[in-house]
Amino acid sequence: MTFQEQIQQGIPSVLPKIKPYETDINHAPKRKEILSAEEKKLALRNALRYFQPQHHAELVKEFSEELETYRRIYMYRFRPDYKMYARPIAEYPGKCEQTKAIMLMIQNNLDYAVAQHPHELITYGGNGAVFQNWAQYLLTMHYLSEMTEEQTLTMYSGHPMGLFPSHKEAPRVVVTNGMVIPNYSKSDDWEKMNALGVSQYGQMTAGSYMYIGPQGIVHGTTITVLNGFRKIKRSPKAGLFVTSGLGGMSGAQPKAGNIAGCITVCAEVNPKITHIRHSQGWINEVVENVDELVKRVALAQANKETVSIGYLGNVVDVWEKFDEKNIHIDLGSDQTSLHNPWAGGYYPADLSFEQANEMMANNPDLFKIKVQETLRRHTTAINKHTARGTYFFDYGNAFLLEASRAGADVMAENHIDFRYPSYVQDIMGPMCFDYGFGPFRWVCASGKPEDLANTDEIACQVLEEMAKTAPEEIQQQMQDNIHWIKGAQENKLVVGSQARILYADAEGRVKIAEAFNQAIAKGEIGIIVLGRDHHDVSGTDSPYRETSNIYDGSRFTADMAIQNVIGDSFRGATWVSIHNGGGVGWGEVINGGFGMVLDGSKEASRRLASMLFWDVNNGISRRSWARNDGALFAIKRAMETQPLLKVTIPNIVADNLLDF
Repeated sequence: MTFQEQIQQGIPSVLPKIKPYETDINHAPKRKEILSAEEKKLALRNALRYFQPQHHAELVKEFSEELETYRRIYMYRFRPDYKMYARPIAEYPGKCEQTKAIMLMIQNNLDYAVAQHPHELITYGGNGAVFQNWAQYLLTMHYLSEMTEEQTLTMYSGHPMGLFPSHKEAPRVVVTNGMVIPNYSKSDDWEKMNALGVSQYGQMTAGSYMYIGPQGIVHGTTITVLNGFRKIKRSPKAGLFVTSGLGGMSGAQPKAGNIAGCITVCAEVNPKITHIRHSQGWINEVVENVDELVKRVALAQANKETVSIGYLGNVVDVWEKFDEKNIHIDLGSDQTSLHNPWAGGYYPADLSFEQANEMMANNPDLFKIKVQETLRRHTTAINKHTARGTYFFDYGNAFLLEASRAGADVMAENHIDFRYPSYVQDIMGPMCFDYGFGPFRWVCASGKPEDLANTDEIACQVLEEMAKTAPEEIQQQMQDNIHWIKGAQENKLVVGSQARILYADAEGRVKIAEAFNQAIAKGEIGIIVLGRDHHDVSGTDSPYRETSNIYDGSRFTADMAIQNVIGDSFRGATWVSIHNGGGVGWGEVINGGFGMVLDGSKEASRRLASMLFWDVNNGISRRSWARNDGALFAIKRAMETQPLLKVTIPNIVADNLLDF
C-alpha cells in the first residue's frame, strides 16, 4: 500500500503483525500501578472498542500484557510502517489544504527527531501526548483525509469523537486535552484516567499539533538568558549559567546559552538523551565526572569561552560541588519536568538512572521520598550560591512549587511568596508579555528550506521597517528579534519541519502574516501554517508561570485562556485547542492554542487580521486591568490603531489612601 492508502484506510480490517519492542528508541518510563483489577478490565474494554469483535480475542491478551508491562495500552502493533515525519503538504491525501496541513503538523510532532518518546506518542515533557494510543492516531488521520470544509473534527483527549457538519468559516478541528472536573485534577487522577484511556496530558503544543522541536524554547530561553544577564548588569561573556534537563524542550537550554554567549552547564541523568543532544549539536561537550566538570568550567571562565557542557549526572552534585570549589554561578535555573515529579520528570540523587526507574515503577512511595529528599538538597545548595550573588529563577517547570511541597527552604519572609521569582514574573512578563510580545511561529508546508529562507527574509524586512517608528518602550524587543531572525539560519535551529519562531506583538504578527499571504498569492512561497506556543501573552492562565506577574488577585482564574480559544474559533483559526496542564502540571494551568493555514487567498488575509489582533490583545487587556504598566501602554496604543477596540482601563488608587 502507498503512504496515501495507509492514511486513508484508518484502522486496518486485517490485523498487522506484532512489532518487536525497539530498544534503541527513547521510551517512556513504566508508569505506576494505579488500576484495580476491575478497572483493568474497564481499560481493556475501552481499548478494544476501537476494533471489530472478531479481533478481540487476539488483542485482549496483547493489550492486557501491555497494561501489566507498561501500565498503559499503547497498541504498539498498530504503529505505522511508514517513516514518521512532516512530508510536503502535496503528499498527503485529502479534500482540502487545511486538513492536509493538520496531518503534516501531527506527523511532525511524532517525528523521531522531534518526539521525546515517539512510540508512546509523547512529544515532550515526559507525558505530553499527541494521542493515547495508535488506534487514535490511525483513526484521526483517516478522518482528516476524508473531511471537507463543511465538517469539523472534534478531539477528546486524543480520541477523535467524529466529524460533525459545520461550515467553511468554522475551525476544521477542535481539540480538548485533560479537561476534567476541577476536583479531579490531582496527579493520581491523571494516572488513573490515562491508564483507563479516557484522558491525556497534552502539555502545551504536543496535544495541539504545534510543536516545532526545541527551536521554540531555544528562542524563549535565549531571550530569558540575555535579559537575565541584563538584570544583574553583567555581560554574558564568561558568565556561567547552570541548569538541568536535556530531554524534550529542556534540551534547548545549552543551544540558547551558546547564542546568548555564555558558559552553560546543563545536567541530565538519562545517558541516551544526553548523547542524542550531543550528536545533534545542541551541546558542545559531555562530561561525566563532576571533578572534571569543575576543571572544565574554570578553564572556560579563564578563557572567556562560549561553550555548552552537558553533565551526565544529577544536577544536585553540580550545585554542591561548585559550592565546595567556590565556582561562581551567575544565572541558575532548572528545567526538569517537575510538573511530572513521580513519573520520570525529576530523578533522585545517589541512584543510577536504572535504579531510579526500577524504584519508580515498583516502589513509588519510596521513590517519592527520595525525590523530595533531593529537592531539599537541591534547594539548600542553590540557597548557598544565591547568598553569594547568584541570580536564580524558576523556569516555569514547577520547581519551586514541588520544592515547597517537599519542605525545602524556598519561601519568602511573608511565608506566602517564593523567595525566587518565576522567569515570567521577573523577566518575560514585564519585559515581553505585558507589551504583547510572545512566541509567534510558522511552518513552511512545502517542506522546502528555500521557503523558510524566504520567510526569514520577509519577516526581517517587516521587523526592520516597524523598528524605524516603534516607540522607545519596545525598541529592545524589536532589536532582539531582528538579531534573532538574522542569525536563525546560521544557528541551524530546524529539527523536523521547516519552521521558525520569533517574539512579535499583534502588529508584528499581522504584518508578517499578511506579507506571507501576499507572497503565497504571488507564487513566491508555498502554503504557510501559522501558530504559537501556548506560553504566550493570552493563551495561558498559569499562576506560577505565564500569569505570575498578575497582582490583582486574579492569577488563579482561567477566564483569559478560555476566552482566547473561543475567540480564536470564530475569528478564523483553522484549528484550536484547550488543555488542562502544560509545563507546570495537571490541575495547575489552563492553556490554549491555535493553528492557521495561509493559502494566499483574500479570506486568509481577512482571518489573520481579525484573529491575530484578538489573540494578543485579549491578554494585554487582562494584564492592563491588573494595572501592569507595560500592558496599560500597549492596550492604549492598540486602541489608537483600531477604533473598534474599546477596553476598560483601570483607575489607579493612590497608595496613601489605603494607609488607615
